[in-house]
Amino acid sequence: MDHHPAHLVRGTGEREDRAARTMALIRTRKVIDEPGADKVVDAAEKHALAHGYRVVIAVVDPSGELIQLRRTPGAQLASSRVAVDKARTAAIFMRPSRALEEQVSAGRLGALALRGAAALTGGIPLTLEGELVGAIGTSGETPDQDESVSLSGAQAAFSSASTPALTQEGARVVGDAVAAEADRRGVSPVAAVVDGGGELVYLWRPDGAQVASVGVAADKARTAAIYRRPSKDFEEQAAHGRPSALHLARAVPLQGGMPIMYDGQVVGALGVSGASSADEDHALAEIGAQALAGTAKGPAEDRGGRAVFITGKTLDEKFRTGGLLLDGRRFKLDAGRRIAAGEVEYHEHVIDVMHVVRGDATLVTGGEMLASRVVGDGELRARAIRNGKRQKVGAGDVVSIPNAVPHQFVQVSDPFLYLVVKIEA
Repeated sequence: MDHHPAHLVRGTGEREDRAARTMALIRTRKVIDEPGADKVVDAAEKHALAHGYRVVIAVVDPSGELIQLRRTPGAQLASSRVAVDKARTAAIFMRPSRALEEQVSAGRLGALALRGAAALTGGIPLTLEGELVGAIGTSGETPDQDESVSLSGAQAAFSSASTPALTQEGARVVGDAVAAEADRRGVSPVAAVVDGGGELVYLWRPDGAQVASVGVAADKARTAAIYRRPSKDFEEQAAHGRPSALHLARAVPLQGGMPIMYDGQVVGALGVSGASSADEDHALAEIGAQALAGTAKGPAEDRGGRAVFITGKTLDEKFRTGGLLLDGRRFKLDAGRRIAAGEVEYHEHVIDVMHVVRGDATLVTGGEMLASRVVGDGELRARAIRNGKRQKVGAGDVVSIPNAVPHQFVQVSDPFLYLVVKIEA
């Protein structure tokens, strides 16, 4: 009978170990929220109006992205952009923008080449308990007057929100998961891990990787981070009737970028470039992005007879990006997400059983694959199917596709969500 307390102690220890791992991979950071930004701008505007200043006031988050913008009467139009530039500089360099202007004025012209910097006085960091949570920038009057407005805003009592953020250790876990799977497959891609704002945290570059993949992997990761979705979405849009997706700011329409999720929020993203194909880049990115959740929260997996319960919340979170839900010994459960038609897929050793959850699509099965190519062991992809059977599928429908049968989704709604069990044949 005394084995029960030991079991309880062991379970508690496992929970504590998991909590410790989670803390090492994910940290909590404060970020100024919208009500807080309103307070800062209100205080800055009050100072500006009291002194007759015609200015634009901008508040940004720690990544330098705009949260709030306000113009006082008579402010010059150009100040709208300059105020944001000053605020961004104070945020990403974690110091008043005056510091950079003073360096340039003192003869250090190289400071003008700092990426993302505007060496103009008027940007002030916003801090809480010693942590940078955003920044304020003002433009429109003299440098000293602009700065006085920003300082008044920074002295206001403002609120913030606590959000999870990826640590350097967490980024390494994600990158190492890609490295391990790439080694197993015998490929040498580059894996780039970025934070929630799209800035690089960790890079894995094996000796055999192509040089160009360094920049491409980072671009894919940034796209997935700042748009909160797989970069594959944009490639599919561009390739299937929406070429204007190429104009989306800072987006790269190349598959291989995946958001990294924690507790329903995007904490970063992973980009993979340089594997044997674009499909393999995407597959490796899915594996890497899943690694963090597995290490921090415990992977969903077939545990030799134990039932695995996946909550509705977890399912909803996974459907935001698509990806692996359950990794069993002879099967996998995926949350499928499509927003446009995809390539033809052919699995020599895998049976697909699909249940449509939301949306509709036309599924083409059988027939002859056109322009097929090998992307893995028993895995082919192709541009299209000739003489295949077309079937309209919608929410609630179930489809079983035997192994060695080509299939392709066409005319897909945005989004088209489905569960697919992949069973070894």
